[in-house]
Amino acid sequence: MTGFDWGALMRAGIRGLGLKPSEFWALTPAELMLMLGAAGGPAPMSRARLEELARAFPDNRLDQG
Repeated sequence: MTGFDWGALMRAGIRGLGLKPSEFWALTPAELMLMLGAAGGPAPMSRARLEELARAFPDNRLDQG
C-alpha cells in the first residue's frame, strides 16, 4: 500500500503554491495534484490556442449593455 508524503505535499501546497493551511486541508489530493501540475491532467492552454479561440469566438461588444 502506498501513502502520501504529507510533509512534501504540505511544503508544495503551503510554501510552493502559497495556500493557507485551511485551504490546503480543504483540497482533495486530486485537486492538489492538479494545482501542482502533476502528470495526467490537461496541458495548460498555449497563447496560440487562446488566440485561435479568440478569432473563432470574438467578443461582440455591440450585444453588451
